[in-house]
Amino acid sequence: QVQLVESGGGLVQDGGSLRLSCAASGSIFSINVMGWYRQAPGKQRELVATITSGGSTNYADSVKGRFTISRDNAKNTVYLQMNTLKPEDTAVYYCNAYRKFTTIMYWGQGTQVTVSS
Repeated sequence: QVQLVESGGGLVQDGGSLRLSCAASGSIFSINVMGWYRQAPGKQRELVATITSGGSTNYADSVKGRFTISRDNAKNTVYLQMNTLKPEDTAVYYCNAYRKFTTIMYWGQGTQVTVSS
């Protein structure tokens, strides 16, 4: 089992910045990709960004150039730096971890990000 604990959400004004953190514990060896998804009210959960154990990253088009995902392997922590936030970024952000080509997948409890206009 892997436990994921998110932190760093909150309320910010249009154009502001936030940094989310996701600390992983437990059977870390069982995962090789970590990332962030988000779900706005009335919408489906969507990919925001992922990062592999080797450092390869992938971003949703809507956040490219504004968000940066990174990881600290020594701390088993993934970060999401969010700049130039927009009201449409408002959502619950979930940390995700999985092992490629398997059904092994874990989710955090979610953290609310609200961007006011």
